[in-house]
Amino acid sequence: MIGLELGADDYVTKPFRPRELMARVRAVLRRGGNHEPTAQIIRALDITLDREQRTVKISENFIDLTPSEFDLLAALMFAPGRVYTRLDLLDILQGVRYEGYERTIDTHIKNLRAKIEKDPRAPQYVETVYGVGYRFTRK
Repeated sequence: MIGLELGADDYVTKPFRPRELMARVRAVLRRGGNHEPTAQIIRALDITLDREQRTVKISENFIDLTPSEFDLLAALMFAPGRVYTRLDLLDILQGVRYEGYERTIDTHIKNLRAKIEKDPRAPQYVETVYGVGYRFTRK
C-alpha cells in the first residue's frame, strides 16, 4: 500500500505468476505511450477494415466477424509482417483480466480464417509463424 501512496501505478504480491507480471508490465507500457493505432481505416491487400464502423470488406463483399475476430484482424493488419505471440494477441483481446488457456487464440484464428480466406488450409492473409504465433502477410 505504501508503494501506491508514493506514486506506483501497480504492484504484485508474492507469490505471483510470471504471466500475470508480464501482462501487468504490458498494461503499464500501453498506458505510458500511445501504441493504439490511430488509423480508422486500414487497407491491406484486398481487405478494408473500418475500426470506427467495425466493418470488414474483402474486395466488395462485407464479412461478418465476431468482436474477437475483428480485434484480432485489426491488430494483425495494423502491422503487416509483425509476428504476434499468442500471449500478445490474448493481451490485445482481453488484457490482464485473462485467466484461461492461450491456445484459445488458435481457435479464434481458425474461425477468422474460415471467414476471410479462400482456402483456410492455405491462408494468404493470416500466416502461422511456427513455434511463435501469427502475422498478417507482408505481400
